[in-house]
Parts: sequence; structure tokens; C-alpha cells
Amino acid sequence: MKLKIWLGRIIPLVIIALGEIVLYCNLFKWLTTSFVFIEIVLHILSILIVLNIVRTSRHLSSDLMWIILIMLFPVFGTFVYVFMLLSLLFGKTFRNIIKEQKKASSYYIQDESIIDEICNDNPDYVSQLAFLHKEGFPFYRNTDFEYYAPCENGFNVMLEELKTAENYIFMEYFIVEEGFMFNSILSILEEKVKQGVEVRIMYDDMGSLGTLPASYAKQLEKKGIKAVSFNRVSPIINTIMNHRDHRKILIIDGKVAFSGGANLADEYINKKVKHGHWMDNIICIKGKAVWSYLVMFLTNWNALRHEDFDYSVFKNEDVLDETLFDGYIAPYAETPLDEELTGQSVYEDLLNSANKYVYIMTPYLIIDSEMINTLIHTAKKGVDVRIIMPGIADKKIVHDIGTTYYKQLIQGGVKIYEYEPGFVHSKVFICDDTYATVGTINLDYRSLYLHFENGTLLYKSKKIMDVKQNFMDTLSKCKEIQVEDTHVNIIKGLFLSIIRIFSPLL
Repeated sequence: MKLKIWLGRIIPLVIIALGEIVLYCNLFKWLTTSFVFIEIVLHILSILIVLNIVRTSRHLSSDLMWIILIMLFPVFGTFVYVFMLLSLLFGKTFRNIIKEQKKASSYYIQDESIIDEICNDNPDYVSQLAFLHKEGFPFYRNTDFEYYAPCENGFNVMLEELKTAENYIFMEYFIVEEGFMFNSILSILEEKVKQGVEVRIMYDDMGSLGTLPASYAKQLEKKGIKAVSFNRVSPIINTIMNHRDHRKILIIDGKVAFSGGANLADEYINKKVKHGHWMDNIICIKGKAVWSYLVMFLTNWNALRHEDFDYSVFKNEDVLDETLFDGYIAPYAETPLDEELTGQSVYEDLLNSANKYVYIMTPYLIIDSEMINTLIHTAKKGVDVRIIMPGIADKKIVHDIGTTYYKQLIQGGVKIYEYEPGFVHSKVFICDDTYATVGTINLDYRSLYLHFENGTLLYKSKKIMDVKQNFMDTLSKCKEIQVEDTHVNIIKGLFLSIIRIFSPLL
């Protein structure tokens, strides 16, 4: 199967893309040599672009790549920058998503009594609450959750919940790969379709490029499953291809939602050994907060399929009794199509609000100066800040770039560990036994700036201790990194320093 995918899709795409690069380079060379005024205009434009980036950038360190590229190669850098900007502005898919997001905002309705309740209970939490509230993501009570890590038990629960579906099953995932995990799900979906249940699957085309054939959505449609590949990979070079749907969402009848870090492939449940033992998580949510996941899914789905005029027809009012559960839940989404860095802001607010500890799990560590300063500032306040990273990397160059941050963070008081049995794919923050966030957002440029992501903020629930316990269990199998472990030879250090500047491309 994989050989057919490579021969039938990936290799042709690469060949066409390389041909385009050659064509664009030759066109660029011809234009600048044949029409001198074009080169002059690009030189002037390069100065204006750099000044505008410096003036308007909210996260300058993350835009450093463009500044350096344009300053070193004014004509070429400006040409690339303008080309990328235009392709983003005129992308039909993203225009549709922006339109759908505006529509979706009216479906996020906050029960103001919950806001008052939280503010009265903990005035210090107002800043975190106010940010997500302003971004349109409600806080819910009357919601339960279970946390599963690693994912094997969560997967079994997922299968059992799928079997209970009566009305609809909606799925949105970055990677889908045929194997034990997905085939087990698919067999249930096929049976549910026969029972009259509406099934929709949306998967990211780039994420599943090496795992599914180009025609897979059509294959699912033949089974009665509505399917669409998000932001389909095109041989035409454009910046839109850089923005992927990295979300993991499964919704059943508006009653139950699953999210977390796990995609639908066998390594996520350790049915296939890939980079050692795979540590990941699944979170199962039951109750009112499921509505926010439903709105997230319908937003991207309808940008592509234009099916649902009224989201509320999918809302399920048959929710759990609020007296059964403690705490609050706020599902939230990250989109690259606005100026807000929702995921990064949630992480930074948790760090800033910590008094005792912040425990972090992330597969990647490519962060800007603002996040570095926040981590170090939190540690210097006396807060116990710990980060667990993979001991076995899935992308060596990306992991090596992450290690370039180790020394500065360790010297600033942050403790860093590597999971010796294998790969950590969980994206988790836990703070003071009171707050936690579980989701899809890595501590890297792509997740924080470029991708569609989702997370679940948990507050004042006893079950946050389940998240903490998994962190401590994982920590017991980790090696703590010392400053002396961060030393590399001069050549490798120089190479990684240069590559780190261009890490947004990785």
C-alpha cells in the first residue's frame, strides 16, 4: 500500500514541485535582468516589508526568519514573501473558513453564571478566564471527563462509545492510517451507516499523504461515509499548504467527545513499535462541553462541504446532571487565520498563574523568546517547572533543534527530562493540582502559529490528578538533562543555530 502511495502520489508531487521551483527561479532571474525597474521596486519593497514586520509583529522572534531572508537577499526574499502572502490572501478554502468562523462564533454561548461563579471562587483566575471568554470559547460545568495515557485503554472506551451512536458520528484527524486501530473503528462506522447513523470523516491531506491514497475519501463515500480531505495537497506551490488541520476530534451524538494527542494509526496505541514506546493521551468528555467540539468540527467541515445552514440541529440537550461532577471545562481552538495565538496564550497564562509547579509534556520544543522568558521567569519565582521530551525522536533534526534550548532553560531553573523508553507525543500542561490543558498543540512554531489545533482547559476538577499521575509515572522513566549534556561540537552547534532560525519551515 505505502509503495503504491509513494509511486502514485508523493513522488509525482515532488517532481512537479521541483519543476515549479526551477520555473519560478528562471522567471525571477529573467524578470530582474530584463526589467531593471522590477529589481529596484523589489529593493524598495524589501525595506518597507522589514520595517512593517518590525512595527507590527507581536512575536518578532518568530518573524526573524523573514527579516533575515529579506535582508540577506532583498530581491529574492521580497519576491518569495509577496508570493506567499498573495497565495494566502486569495486561497478559496481559507476564505471559506474565515466566513464559517464568523458564523460559528454565534454558536459559542457562555452561561454568565459560570463566569460569576469562577470569579467569586478565585479572583486570580480572571485573566485566564477573560482571555478565552473574549476569544469566544465558553467555560462549562455539567461536564465529566476521563483521561487515558497511554492510549490503549482510551481506544477501547472509544470503540465502546462508537457502538452506542444513534444519530451521528463526526471525526476530524490529522493522520489516518489503515491498520488495527483505524480498521477497528471503520468496521463500527460501516455498521452504523447501515443503521442510519450519519458518519462524517475529515482528515488532513498532508498529514495522511504517506498513509492514504488520493482517492480514499471517495472510497469512504462508497461505504456511505461522508468524507473530505482537508486542504488537499496540490503540486502548485503556495503558502496555504503550510497550514494543516492538526486537530483530533471525535463526536458521538453530541453527548460524547474524544480528543487528545492521538491520531488514528497503530503506533498511537503501541500496536506498532515506532520510535520505542509511544506515550500519548486520549481525553473523553461527556456533557455540555461537547457542544464546543461540535462547533469546531462543523466550522471546518462546512467550509469544505457547505452542508449545514444551522449548527443547532446537532445540539443534544440531554446532558448529564451537573451535581455529579466538579470543576469546569473550556474546549478551545487555534486557527492560523487570525492574529490571536490562543494556544500559546493559554500556556503562558498557566505559567504566569502558577504558584507551586507547572509540569509539561511535549514532543517538540521550538519556541520564541516570549515563551522562553515566561518559562524562565516562572522558574525563577520558585515554581517547579518541568518539561518531558522524547528520548527517541521521530524527526531527528527537529529534536536536535529543540535541544538547543535546553542549556538556556536549565540555567534559568527549568528542569528538562527525556523519556528513555521512547517517544512522547502528549501535549499537556498541569499546574498546581488546579489547572491542566490537554490537546493537540505542541510547543513548536507549526502548532503555535501555522496549524488548526484544539485543546481542552480543565479547572478545579479532582480528575486533574489523573493527568498529574501520568506525568509522574512518565517522569519515573525519564533521564534528567544536565547542563553538561547540552554541549555539542562547534560545527554541529553552528549548524543547529542556523537551522533554528529557519525552524518555522520544519
